[in-house]
Amino acid sequence: MRALATNPAARGLSDDAAVLQFGGEALVLTHDVLAEGVHVLPEQDPADIAWKLVAVNLSDLAAKGAEPLGVLLGHTLGAGDERFLAGLGEVLAEYGVPLLGGDTIAAQGPRSWGCTAIGRATHRPVPSRSGARVGDHIFVTGTLGKALLGFEALRDRNGADHTAYSRPRPRLAEGQALAVEATAMMDISDGLLLDGWRMGEASGVTLALDAQAIPVAEPNRRRECLSWGDDYELLFTFPPDRQPPVPAHRIGAVVAKGGSAISLDGEFLTSKHSLGYVHG
Repeated sequence: MRALATNPAARGLSDDAAVLQFGGEALVLTHDVLAEGVHVLPEQDPADIAWKLVAVNLSDLAAKGAEPLGVLLGHTLGAGDERFLAGLGEVLAEYGVPLLGGDTIAAQGPRSWGCTAIGRATHRPVPSRSGARVGDHIFVTGTLGKALLGFEALRDRNGADHTAYSRPRPRLAEGQALAVEATAMMDISDGLLLDGWRMGEASGVTLALDAQAIPVAEPNRRRECLSWGDDYELLFTFPPDRQPPVPAHRIGAVVAKGGSAISLDGEFLTSKHSLGYVHG
């Protein structure tokens, strides 16, 4: 598809969202799909599915420092549609986002749901994955691995809190505050290590991470917390003489490109498929 996406707005399909210049504004556009049995568990509460569907798209807007303007939904009809509608109403109200339209279908087999989110850039230039510079400090918001533990709680029905997995909270306010000075920014959907590799690759540098500096929900499973994904925190780089305007953890530094786009405790990580979740 990258060969077809030649419009500059597409950013080579190598960013969290497209950025379309429109008059004096920059529109930020993103689209994600959730598939039953892949992104959500079979028989998961449809209200949680609706929440997650919208939230993961808003997270892409957050990574661009964008203000949400509305969403379009694609919904596969089936059992629990009333619950889906309830969850959809909750997430739209929580973030003050209007539903602008979409489509519904009836189909056989596992269900899928799509969402397009439209936002307005609050700062120009709009942050990208490709701006990290040698000497920048690397930061992450929040604690990684909470979604992993939430998934296991939901899967095992053990009564533990699963909201980090089922109802992620996009960092919209943080993204808008960071967009002013962050040199590169993206959200963490497929795991810190894989998404960090993507940022380093796009920027032509190496992201050198300090494992012990990275906050994780389960220290005994640190590497798993760094590669599991679904956390939807923000990974960003910042000038070394500046402090981020939001709570964040410094987890490393940007260095000249070495044996890989990412390293952990001095070891270059070269196998992309071992870093996080890769479809196919």
